[in-house]
This record gives sequence, structure tokens and C-alpha cells, in this order.
Amino acid sequence: MSAAAASPAPGALMFTEAAEAHQALRTQLAGEHFAELGRRIRALAPRAVATCARGSSDHAATFAKYLIETRAGVLTASAAPSVASLYRAETMLKDTLFIVISQSGASPDIVAAAEAAKRAGAFVLALLNVPDSPVAAFADEVFPLNAGREQSVAATKSFLASLGALIGIVSHWSEDHELQTALARAPDLMQQAWELDWSAALAPLTDARNLYVIGRGIGLGAAGEAALKLKETSGLHAEAFSAAEVRHGPMALAQPGFHALLFAQADEAGAGVASVATDFATRGATTYLAGATANGAINLASLAAHPVIAPMLLVQSFYRLAHDLALARGRDPDRPPHLNKITETL
Repeated sequence: MSAAAASPAPGALMFTEAAEAHQALRTQLAGEHFAELGRRIRALAPRAVATCARGSSDHAATFAKYLIETRAGVLTASAAPSVASLYRAETMLKDTLFIVISQSGASPDIVAAAEAAKRAGAFVLALLNVPDSPVAAFADEVFPLNAGREQSVAATKSFLASLGALIGIVSHWSEDHELQTALARAPDLMQQAWELDWSAALAPLTDARNLYVIGRGIGLGAAGEAALKLKETSGLHAEAFSAAEVRHGPMALAQPGFHALLFAQADEAGAGVASVATDFATRGATTYLAGATANGAINLASLAAHPVIAPMLLVQSFYRLAHDLALARGRDPDRPPHLNKITETL
């Protein structure tokens, strides 16, 4: 086999693609789609929002819930795709904004959910990295994520592009000029976040077996995404929790030998996340905290940013750690066992 035809080195695709995430956001910001969609949704005045997604995209949908409810004041909930694809049940979605988030737009259950939502009277907005995918046929509006080709099984830049798209759409819908300005600066911050050194977490996590990833509010979706990536790429059993929920039972596992990674942003939730980090450290768990500081925790570098932008930056820094950790644990993050790039769930 020639050198040109050889397979990429383990992790090369994930590393390269994650580092490119800022480019997708720059492309989004260069167009007028944000302003147009914002005006259209504002005129629609939806009574509620339903999100529909799987995998990493579903963690972007969690981000969307907090973003929409806190910035636009509209109730937002996750729609289970199986309600349409398996149970064939009809839901009442008149005057509802139905947001589909998908890298491929090809999973049959997501397509069925979009079709059912359209039939039920919803305004269907599809955030897609493949704009001409099957979901697009049932969308009133398609927003291209512009992440480009993503070959690694572990999606990275498409997740960050989804967050950027959601921020852009909601900031124009709610006419939040401060957030629009913050988003315009985000591509440069994303490049800087990729270069931050989180290696202090690498050696302790190399032999870890169990981990909590914790966030709260607008940062909860980032925690969910990080936990998923650790399972996918490192074979590390990781669970995501809200900083509020973790005290309702899960804290019982905090002890020496346990690990907790916490994401904080500088808003009303930040102090609570830092307090939980202190609790974990006090109980002997190896604790890593990004976005704030806490006694006893390994404090990971972060950038000062608008609290809505912060989760995107923390995930960008985390992706580099996840890549390095997978290699340290003897795994190829581009080719996780038992997984495919496109999962076709019925």
C-alpha cells in the first residue's frame, strides 16, 4: 500500500476536525441566514418549541432548551422520535417550532419525526450538516451547519457548529445584540480554546474507570456531550449530571478513586458548580474543574467569555483532551468499536 493510500494515524481525523470547528462558525456568520430566520421565528411567535435529535445532536438540543427558555422565554422540550417512528402517535404541534438537529439528516426515526411534525402543523426548522438529506424534505427552513465533511465516527465540529447555529438563530429571534456581538468574537476564542493546556487531567484519567461530568443550566448540554465522547473514544464509563441533580443520590459514589469533571460558566449557575466541585474533592474524588476554581480541584484553563458562549469553548478544549486521552488508553478515537458514523435508528 502506498503512503498516499495508507489509513490516517489513530486519532488524526478527530484531531483535525475538532480543530476546524471555528471555520464552520465563521462561514455561518458570513451569511444573512441568522437575521432572516430570527425575523421569521419572531413573526411566527411560537407557543412552544420541540427539539428532535439523537447522540451529540441531542446534547445540542439540551443546550437549545436552556438558551431558548432563558433568552426567548418560550417553553422548550425534547420530542422523542420513537413517538412517531414506532408508536405512530400524532401530537398536537400547531403553532409550535420544531427544531431538528442532525449531522446526517438520514436516521429513519428523525425523518419520521420531522414528517409527523410537519403533518401536525409545526414549523419545522432543520439544522443539518448535509442540507439535502432526507429530513430536509419535511423542513420549512433548512439551516446548513457548514461543518464540512466529518469522517471521524466521533462528531466534534458538527456539534460545535450546532451550538453556534442555535446561538445565532436565538440571538436574532430575541434581538439580543449583546449575544450577537459575543458570537461574532467566538471563532477567534474557539481557536484559542483549542490551544489551552488540559494535560493536568490526562495522567489521572488514563487509568480511570468511572467518571461524572457535571454542568448546570446552559452548560448541561456540554456535560452530556463530554460524557458521550469519553464513552465513545476512551471506553470510559462516564455519566452526565446537573450540578443540582448530582446531590440527589449520585454523590454517594464520591470517594477516593472516583473522578468528576465539572464545567462552569460565569452566570447564575457558576457558583453552584464550583461548590459541587469542592464537595467532590472533599470526599476524596479526583476532581477537575473548568470555567471556575475550587479548593482541592484540578483547575483546568478556560477563557473569559459570555456565559452562553462559554460551553462551546469548554467543549472545544475538552475535545483535545478527549483525543489525547483515547490515545493514552490505547484506543483509536476515530474508530470506536461497535459504532458507525451514521446510526440509522428505527
